[in-house]
Amino acid sequence: MNTETRPVHILLIDDDEINNFISIKLIKKALADAEISACLNGKLAIEELTETQKSNPEKLPDFILLDINMPIMNGWEFLEEYKNLNIDPSGKSKIFIISSSVFSNDISKARSYPLVKNFISKPLSVEKIREMLEGTGPTL
Repeated sequence: MNTETRPVHILLIDDDEINNFISIKLIKKALADAEISACLNGKLAIEELTETQKSNPEKLPDFILLDINMPIMNGWEFLEEYKNLNIDPSGKSKIFIISSSVFSNDISKARSYPLVKNFISKPLSVEKIREMLEGTGPTL
């Protein structure tokens, strides 16, 4: 990815504001010029992404970091809505599940979504973020 022309845009979807604060700090450490926005549930993220897709599709995020367990619209519901609405037909946004879940069925379910690039266990670290951004980490 060419980061000289524009900053990398990351959308963080997680209902835990403390987690978001920490994740943003870690992302900034890994990539100083990243543009990061956060949504506290999948519904708010779908609304934001739908609006972006209509008004300025090139502004869709490069990476979406998606928690599974959230109120209102969880990560799985988000993925279904994202796919059904065809928000990113060109596949610009790379989606990563970021979860504290250790259930193998969650990891298996994540593998069933072609949109999901990887399942990353919380807590995030600068190393995990760099691997994700550089595409050097394992994929599903």
